[in-house]
Amino acid sequence: MKKIKLFLKHAFLMTSSIICLFPFYWMIVGATNQSQDITKGRLWFGKEFLNNLNAVQVNADIFQSIKNTAFITFIQVPLALLICSMAGYGFEKYQSKIRNKLFNVFLLTMMIPFAAIMIPLFNLMFDASLIDTKISVIVAALANTFLIFFFRQSFKAFPDEIMEAARIDGAGELKIFFKIAMPPMRSTFAAGFIYAFMKEWNNYLWPLLTLQSTDNKTLTLFISGLSSAYYVDYGQVLVSVVIATIPTIIIFMTMQKHFVAGILGASK
Repeated sequence: MKKIKLFLKHAFLMTSSIICLFPFYWMIVGATNQSQDITKGRLWFGKEFLNNLNAVQVNADIFQSIKNTAFITFIQVPLALLICSMAGYGFEKYQSKIRNKLFNVFLLTMMIPFAAIMIPLFNLMFDASLIDTKISVIVAALANTFLIFFFRQSFKAFPDEIMEAARIDGAGELKIFFKIAMPPMRSTFAAGFIYAFMKEWNNYLWPLLTLQSTDNKTLTLFISGLSSAYYVDYGQVLVSVVIATIPTIIIFMTMQKHFVAGILGASK
């Protein structure tokens, strides 16, 4: 019976793994085949990857979209981590009568769907003359309620005694945060970086509303344009999806240990 249970458990895990990995396999295989081969359901590698990549570059400049997405992501993510970490640190370490009430209000905003606020947000950006600029995408995602909650949970484990000792030695509040509180939280920042990076790199709805010119299109908008054309070349679509997926895989694989450690630290 033990052997049967062990066999069934491994069979279940293998089946689940195959189901989860098959879309990635199909994506890579499809990027190497022609569109008609993909629609026929071919599941083996072809020789059309370079042709599909060249067609994507000739018909529409995918590398300009990559530059736009990278510019937005690598400016927005560090700023969001800085702002949200300072907010989480402030909510946890500074006493106030309305601290918890205000934090609960922030948590309630997580229940509001983005579709309910995108029109007022669009009007706000329009009044600030930021429509069709990368700044509008960056500014809209700087304050993230989940990240604030995540950092606050992590800073709970940071001893208040260290802060008090630093104040006695004459350290200012900013120095305490940047020199004393931040260094031990490397895993938390790594986990927050992965979350913020994947969220911004794959952001679609807000860039769709605010980025109107072709030169400012992000990678998700580029892929959406390929898949919504009158004739859809699935080879070009899938090679674009592969290119868009590579950075997220690299970021996650290189920071996986820190991500797990950061999540466990926040949950504690």
